[in-house]
Amino acid sequence: MEKGTKMKDKTYRQILIATDGSITAEKAADLGVKFACQSGAKVYAMYVIDVTSYDSILMDESWTIDTCEELEKKGHDANIYVEKKATAAGLEAESIVLKGNPAEKILDFADEHDVDMIVVGSLGKSGIKRFAIGSVSEKVVRNAKVSVLVVR
Repeated sequence: MEKGTKMKDKTYRQILIATDGSITAEKAADLGVKFACQSGAKVYAMYVIDVTSYDSILMDESWTIDTCEELEKKGHDANIYVEKKATAAGLEAESIVLKGNPAEKILDFADEHDVDMIVVGSLGKSGIKRFAIGSVSEKVVRNAKVSVLVVR
């Protein structure tokens, strides 16, 4: 089978699977890897350290460095699940850990790297919590230029 098989008149060569290490994100990764297998797509495993919640807080520099290192470790650990699934399926996989607003970083990366599909998990927030902090998956769906698969 040729790399980049057509599915519903769309060729998927690069799939971005965004993860936060949650069970929902693992379900999204499982399904994203299945899509990648059907087309032989390269998989990008992405974890974004959400620094937006720290923007308005003055913090001790050593706390900031320690926290950042811990979050980067958590990001790499979360990406390992996606990478292992992809490589076990014979796919090329690359791990990316970024800092910033998660939805913005996911969308920017997808644009800059010609990603054909974005896969994200949804925690199913509702009501006030959803209104107050928003939903990364919702923001990605609203603003993506490519197909987005949201998994619950």
